[in-house]
Amino acid sequence: MWIKRLLFTLTLFSLMTGCSPMNNTPTTQLGPSLKIEEYFDGKVYAWGIFEDRFGTLRRQFRVEIDGSWDGQKLVLDEKFLYADGEEDRRVWTITPDGNGRYIGEAGDIIGQAEGVSSGNSLNWRYQMELKVGDGSWKVSFNDWMYLQPGDVMVNRAKVSKWGFTLGTVTLFFIGEEPFKQPPFSL
Repeated sequence: MWIKRLLFTLTLFSLMTGCSPMNNTPTTQLGPSLKIEEYFDGKVYAWGIFEDRFGTLRRQFRVEIDGSWDGQKLVLDEKFLYADGEEDRRVWTITPDGNGRYIGEAGDIIGQAEGVSSGNSLNWRYQMELKVGDGSWKVSFNDWMYLQPGDVMVNRAKVSKWGFTLGTVTLFFIGEEPFKQPPFSL
């Protein structure tokens, strides 16, 4: 009987924490101040991995991002190339909403993404129709991006469904400026 109660309590706790409101606790200023409309204005490259909930590496990929900030909205044209040869594309439209808050939309995003920036970090949350085999799953992303010295941004995103973690995406971004020639072209 106590095992059933324990399992019920753990399940309830998992569901409650998976649906908790955005936590934007001020971060220690470990890097330069992050303003995504400035960071992503121009060409940015990224390298990423997806690890399942057990820590097993499932996918590796590269992203080429063409960003454009017009003073009102940021448009990010993201081209993905996965290690298995699969290609994908996502175009974000992101609008500042005041006080470090952002709203974003893209074709495979359900509703709107919401972001809050503080210091060198941005917490970005959204739901997405993720392609899985011949179908798709509705999953939630909880991204934390941290701008580091040298114009490198580190992004860790927890991917979950029904409050249960499916895995983690880790990305490293860098603008094209430090490169004598592009590291890749997609």
